[in-house]
Amino acid sequence: MKTPSKILVIRFSSMGDIIYTTPVVRCLKQQFPGSEIHFLTKKEFKYIYQNNPYLTKLHLLQPSLSDTIRAIKEEQFDLIIDLHNNLRTMLIKAATRLPSSTYKKDRINKWLALKFKWNRFISSKHLVDRYLETVKFLGVKNDGKPIDYYIANEYQLEEFLPPSHQGSYVAFIIGATHFTKRLPNEQIIEICRGITAPIVLLGGADVKENAAIIEAAIGKQVYNTCGQINLDQSVYLVSKAHKVIGFDTGLTHISEAFNKPLASIWGGTTPELLGVHPYQISESLIAGVELPCRPCSKFGLEACPLGHFKCMKNISADQIVNFINLN
Repeated sequence: MKTPSKILVIRFSSMGDIIYTTPVVRCLKQQFPGSEIHFLTKKEFKYIYQNNPYLTKLHLLQPSLSDTIRAIKEEQFDLIIDLHNNLRTMLIKAATRLPSSTYKKDRINKWLALKFKWNRFISSKHLVDRYLETVKFLGVKNDGKPIDYYIANEYQLEEFLPPSHQGSYVAFIIGATHFTKRLPNEQIIEICRGITAPIVLLGGADVKENAAIIEAAIGKQVYNTCGQINLDQSVYLVSKAHKVIGFDTGLTHISEAFNKPLASIWGGTTPELLGVHPYQISESLIAGVELPCRPCSKFGLEACPLGHFKCMKNISADQIVNFINLN
């Protein structure tokens, strides 16, 4: 196939999955500098690409799929790179009749891993590498660089943090969409008590009460920003942190763009199932315990299905504390 001059890359959700598409867009643009690279996603995830210098144009999924298809047809693309592979993208490809390359989801093996814990069939490749396989036929090669995130505004630490936390601090991302992805408050408190550096708590309004409990238990060493700043500002604070602690959630994955030492904590979900272990960063710790019931979910659940929540409760605070306090 000759080099396409106008390429549409599609991924609708979620935050973590979309951030791992950024090497595809970067490699396409750098290796085909004369081509236009466009990206289609949902409105709520536009922030991931709205400042990306490798992107020619960002497109947003419209309420009516027919309107989205009409807009795509008007752009006259040469090629679609489908990194989502769901019913909507199938309809888009069928309606536009454009040449396409589609990400292989490996649904059967993931179902076997969840149902019977047969992890041996799960691909060991990172999600980034599996996304890049969709453009391999064009001769595109992985540049070996981290994911990309471009902060929208210029900030200063004093806008968000007290003087005590404007030096070297640890960013602790305590938020996650589902309960089984989050450590219980008492374990977060235990970890914080062992850390010698100032700590900044990050997360949305959904963990604001949790953060208040943690802050009250630890005192001035912890500074709580949960529910008080927006995502772009949270990413800025992550980018300035000395080290990062986080769960399987979008902000934790975004932190990899800044090559910060990362303690990545996993409960009911596993990096093996999702293929999203820390990517191209120099120092990381993956904390998780082996259990016959784990993983119990691909995306996380609102409660432990067996009621014991050992996947999080059995995680040692010491290994995380030691990783953070080292150097």
